[in-house]
Amino acid sequence: MKFPGRFTSGLLVLFSSVAALAQSELDVRIKPSNDELKANIEGYIGGLGDRDEEALLRFRRGAEEQARKAAQALGYYQPHIESEVKNGESPRLVLNIDPGEPVRLRNVTIRVDGPAAALKSFRVPHSDLLTAGAVLNHGRYEDAKRLIQNQASRFGFFSGRFTSQKLLVDPRAGVADIELIYDSGPRYALGKVSFTGDTPFDEDLLQRMVPFKSGAPYDSELIAELNQALQSSGYFDAVRVDAAPTAAASEVIPVAVKLDTRKPRTMGLGLGFSTDVGPRAKANWTRHWVNAEGHSYGWEAEVSAPRQNVGLWYDVPLDPPLTDKLRFAGGYQYEELANTDSLSKLLTLGPEWHSKLPSGWQRVISLKWQREEYRLGDDSGLSTLLMPGISYSYLRSDNRIDPHNGYRLQFESKVAKEGLGSDTNVVYGTALIKGITTVWDNHRFLARAQFGGSATNGYRTIPPSLRFFAGGDQSVRGYDYQSLSPVNSDGDRVGGRYMVAGSVEYQYSIAEKWRIATFVDQGNSFNTLELPSLKTGVGIGVRWVSPVGPIRLDLAHALDDPGGIRLHFSMGPEL
Repeated sequence: MKFPGRFTSGLLVLFSSVAALAQSELDVRIKPSNDELKANIEGYIGGLGDRDEEALLRFRRGAEEQARKAAQALGYYQPHIESEVKNGESPRLVLNIDPGEPVRLRNVTIRVDGPAAALKSFRVPHSDLLTAGAVLNHGRYEDAKRLIQNQASRFGFFSGRFTSQKLLVDPRAGVADIELIYDSGPRYALGKVSFTGDTPFDEDLLQRMVPFKSGAPYDSELIAELNQALQSSGYFDAVRVDAAPTAAASEVIPVAVKLDTRKPRTMGLGLGFSTDVGPRAKANWTRHWVNAEGHSYGWEAEVSAPRQNVGLWYDVPLDPPLTDKLRFAGGYQYEELANTDSLSKLLTLGPEWHSKLPSGWQRVISLKWQREEYRLGDDSGLSTLLMPGISYSYLRSDNRIDPHNGYRLQFESKVAKEGLGSDTNVVYGTALIKGITTVWDNHRFLARAQFGGSATNGYRTIPPSLRFFAGGDQSVRGYDYQSLSPVNSDGDRVGGRYMVAGSVEYQYSIAEKWRIATFVDQGNSFNTLELPSLKTGVGIGVRWVSPVGPIRLDLAHALDDPGGIRLHFSMGPEL
C-alpha cells in the first residue's frame, strides 16, 4: 500500500515528536550496593532531560566527574567509574561504580572557646559519626559548623568566629583530619524594650508582658516568647519585634516592638447539636480592652431545650498579666434535670483568681455565692451557699484540635459552712483524667476516668448542682443523659452523693480525616461507698476530623438496660 508523500511526511514529524518527548534515563549501579551513595550520585547528576544517544555520549564524561564528586562527598576518594550509553525505548546512561575503600577520620578536634564554653545549653557537636575511625562525610563536617554558628546566633555570640576550620584529606593513606575551633567572643545582652504604635495601654502593662529583664543575656527564644506573649494577649492584631545585633551599643541590643491594636469588640454566634441536650445555640460578646490597664469584660450565653444559661465576667490583669488575672463573674442557669419534671434555677456570683503556675498547672481560687431554687423528686427548696473553692488543671497535647498524644488532668474542690453565708455544710470534689496515645500512625487508644463525691449533714438540702448523675455522650454511652442516678420511692432520679465513670476506646484511621471506633464505658452515681453497681455500655462509632475537632457518631448498647441501641452524637476536641 502506498501513502501520499504529504501523509508520509506527517508520520515522520509525528514519530520525531514522540521520540523527542522520550526522557533519557540514568542507571547508577554500585557494587557492593550502597543506597546512600547511589542517591547522592543521582542527586548530583540530576535529570538527563530529553538527550538522545549522541548527546548522552558527549555528556557521559561530565557525568563521571559529577559522580566522582558525589562519591568524595561521602568519603569515597578512589572510586572506579565506567559509563556506557544504551539505546532502547529511551536512551539510557549507565554508570558502573566500584566505590573502593572509604576515607576514614583519624584526628578529630571540635572545640568551642570563650564564654560559650561555660554555657551548658551551648552544645558542642559530638557524634559517633565524627570520631576517629568513622567514614568521612563532608555533609556532617558542614553540619557541625552550621550547628556551632546557629547556636552562636541563638545565644547572642555575634562576634564569634572560627579560628580554625580545617578538613585535611589524604586519599592515598585513606585518612582525614578535622579541626574546628570556634572562639565565641562576648555574649550580647538584651536592652530595654521600647513600644511604638497607636495603643491605649499603659507602659507599665506592656512592660509586664515582657518575659525578660533589661540586661538579660541574649537568647532568640526570649524574642520569640515576647512576640508570642503579645500575640496571645488578645489586645493586638499585629506585633513586630526587632532585635538587630547591628544596632547594638556596647554589646547591648535594643528591642523595638511595633504594635497594632485590635478592634475593641467582637461577637460570636454558633450552632451545635448533641444527643445529651439536642440542638443548641451559643453567643458571646467581648470587650477586649476597656482602659489603659487592660481590663476587659463580656458575656456568653447558651440555649438548648433542657438548659439555658447566661454568664457575665470582668477581668483585671495581674502580674504577669498574660497568665494571672482577677475575674469577677456571675451567671444564671435554668435546667430541666434527668428528663423529668425536676428543675434547677441557679444564680452564681463571686471573684476568681486565675493563675498559671511555673509547673504548667492552671489554678483557679474562687469564692462563689450561689442561690439555687430546685425541685428534684420529693426534694425541693431554696439553697444558699457561700463556697470557697480551688481547682487545678493541666493539659499536655501535641495538637489542640486533634491530638495524637497527650493527656488532661482536672481536680476541683469546694466547701460550705453552715452559718457562714450557707444554710448547710458541704464538702464537694471532682476529678477527671483523660489520655490519648497513637501507635503505628493509624492506631489510637483513648481512656477516661471521672470521679466525684460530696459529704454533708443534710443531703436533702443539697441542690442539684452539687449532686451527681451519670449517663450520656460524655459519661456512659448507651444510657440517656443523666439517667444513671439513685431514685426515690416514686422512681424519680434524684442524683447521688458519689459518681464514677470510665471509658476505654480504640480508633483506627481508615482515611486522612476518617476513623472508626469501638469502646467500652462503665459508671454510675450512688449514695454509699459500698461496692456500687456499675452500668456498662459498649458500641462502635465513626469519627470525622472537622476544623473544630472530631465529630463523633456512636451506636451504643446498654448491657444492663433492655432499651436496645442508642445513638450518641457529639463534637469537639477529645482532650
